[in-house]
Amino acid sequence: MALPDLDDLIAEVDRRYDTAHRLGGEEQPDGLALLTAATGLAGQLRALADDLVEAYVEHCRTHGSSWTDIGAALGVTRQAVQQRFNAPHKRYSPETMTDDLHRAMAHVKQAAVQHRSNYIGTEHLLWGLTAEDNSATRLLQVAGVSPQTVHRSVGNRLSMDASQAAERIAWTPYSRKAIVIAKTRSEHNSSDRIDCDDLLIGLAQLGRGVAADVLTGAGFGPAALDATLTGPHSSLHD
Repeated sequence: MALPDLDDLIAEVDRRYDTAHRLGGEEQPDGLALLTAATGLAGQLRALADDLVEAYVEHCRTHGSSWTDIGAALGVTRQAVQQRFNAPHKRYSPETMTDDLHRAMAHVKQAAVQHRSNYIGTEHLLWGLTAEDNSATRLLQVAGVSPQTVHRSVGNRLSMDASQAAERIAWTPYSRKAIVIAKTRSEHNSSDRIDCDDLLIGLAQLGRGVAADVLTGAGFGPAALDATLTGPHSSLHD
């Protein structure tokens, strides 16, 4: 695959400028309008580049690479790479979660420890969310998906690793992204705590990782999720 060169990017900026004005966008002097379009494109490219690096950090962590090794590969210290990619423990403490999600997280940790994993991946999160009745399992039921089937399916994807870690296990980048989506959704719903259905939706909307694969295979893909969220499900938190 050939990467775009500067001329390609300038052509894309011109196209976005023309499209914005054809759609009735706000008039600006040409130079400033082009700069606005270029800034937006640059931001998208940076986000895509960050996603690319995070995907391979997750791959390395999944296959046993240490934070020291990953930092060396990125040309930064172990502390710097952990600060960027490690678990959001402080931002998402038990106080930011409902009691149901706190219990689900205990199942998540149990799955990681029992399988001797040195990371918490989306598969561990989904396994924990479907371990007992909560708003996530009820959301699956509303969508016509069996929580027990999802629990068994994702359980079959949990592999036995060789880590001895038990107290502090890093979240993978995909898992961190899922909880960010969950937090955003809870805030949108004027809640000060993240619930199980918020995290389930985060895993599904992420569209990547083991959990998304299992959910899609069980019939809880993007289309089913959209249909469920637009339908009545007020009883999820009863």
